[in-house]
Amino acid sequence: MARVRKPKLAVWKLASCDGCQLTLLNCEDELLALAARVEIAYFPEASRAVTEGPYDVSLVEGSVTTAHDAERLRGVRDRSAFVVALGACATAGGIQALRNFRDADEMVAAVYPSPHWIDTLKTSTPISEHVKVDLELPGCPVDRGQLLEVLTALLAGRRPQLPSESVCEECKRRGQVCVMVADGTPCMGPVTRAGCGALCPRFRRGCYACFGPKESANTAALTDAWKRLGADAGQLLRAYRSFHAHARPFREEARNHDYPSRP
Repeated sequence: MARVRKPKLAVWKLASCDGCQLTLLNCEDELLALAARVEIAYFPEASRAVTEGPYDVSLVEGSVTTAHDAERLRGVRDRSAFVVALGACATAGGIQALRNFRDADEMVAAVYPSPHWIDTLKTSTPISEHVKVDLELPGCPVDRGQLLEVLTALLAGRRPQLPSESVCEECKRRGQVCVMVADGTPCMGPVTRAGCGALCPRFRRGCYACFGPKESANTAALTDAWKRLGADAGQLLRAYRSFHAHARPFREEARNHDYPSRP
């Protein structure tokens, strides 16, 4: 009897903290079931075993911050049938995208005693700015349930069912009191994609936008609401320049609150 070929799954890391890969490893029992259905061909975080491509699915964590990153990424794309951008770094440049708004050479010189050894790009960008991406899964880190839904859907040959609504809708479904209305706490929930289960508002804290901007995010309206609560330009700038600083809605709104002498 002919042996059925398992789909090959590869997991790649660029500039990141490894948190999204750890989310996959933390699936534990579900990961064992997944391993029975796919061949984990490349995943250095979990195993030294390497199987050559091509790969059916590649999960890519991290942003492009060096020329070497970009070259590796193009190689991954060439060898992969389906590429998933995994997490805030891969989908929006991550925290490291804060370099995009300052002089990278000045920062390197301030941090490293021998800056001439540092070979880096002046920007940190999502992988979609370098190669074709088939699916983006935001989050810092990604949500465990959403990640399993993506992998299950790909194995079943169907479209993943991922949330597109705001964190506010998660609050409403949970019966959570709005921290902006009840407590006057600035919250990014109205413009942030659902996925975390409204974790911060459940503990009476404002959302930090870990899952990035939702579709058609009305950042101008949120900014007005924050100002009515007393937020100044510095608070607004920090709110929009966080995990998803390079995401267009946040990037464009942040420009309205940056210091006049800076880009």
